[in-house]
Amino acid sequence: FNERISKFLHKLKSEKKLLYLKLILELKLFSTRDLVSKLKVFLIFIFIFSLSACSKIDMKQFENNTPKLDLFSFFEGETIAYGIFEDRFGNLKRQFRVNISGKIKNQTLTLDEDFLYDDGEQANRVWTIKKITDKDKVIYQGQADDIEGKASGSISGNTLNWSYDIYLNIKGSNIKVHFNDWIYKQSENLAINRAYVSKFGINIGSVTLVFLRGETAAQIGPLNLKKW
Repeated sequence: FNERISKFLHKLKSEKKLLYLKLILELKLFSTRDLVSKLKVFLIFIFIFSLSACSKIDMKQFENNTPKLDLFSFFEGETIAYGIFEDRFGNLKRQFRVNISGKIKNQTLTLDEDFLYDDGEQANRVWTIKKITDKDKVIYQGQADDIEGKASGSISGNTLNWSYDIYLNIKGSNIKVHFNDWIYKQSENLAINRAYVSKFGINIGSVTLVFLRGETAAQIGPLNLKKW
């Protein structure tokens, strides 16, 4: 059994190995039991590998999509958003709305986000985002208090993709999860955000938001964040 696990890990990319080694430690008690338990653990590894084996999406496929997205120009000023969180089975777990104020200074975009959830919880997140030009590629890097390290990604056509590790308050505990975050600009004043949430490479849910800005946001917002 241990030899099979070693061969399995050897085939993985180096950045994946640490995740699976952590899982081995968490499952160590189970792996020392009878043969049936060992087989169960082995099947769990195969299942996890199949979930994380999807190839990375090529951003070039979006390069001709319009309207073109520039994160700074889209989020400068006042933006509002409506969002939901669904678990991995598509069950609606939370609804929320957001008021966002964006300011650009010293080539840095600062986004001040105020949240209200349908259970009455309120929250705030402040992003500081920098735009880095690398040859013909524009890279965005962002930081916030509940983000571990930096969010990093790029834009192609009307699409932004960036990823980051974030601490979420789940039932009173701060749990670190990974966000694979996509924004698709649909018009000058509207964009759709789809984020896939995972833990140890396993999908645990998704977040969907609709961003409204400019005249569209002005007709509706700012949103009432005092009471759902």
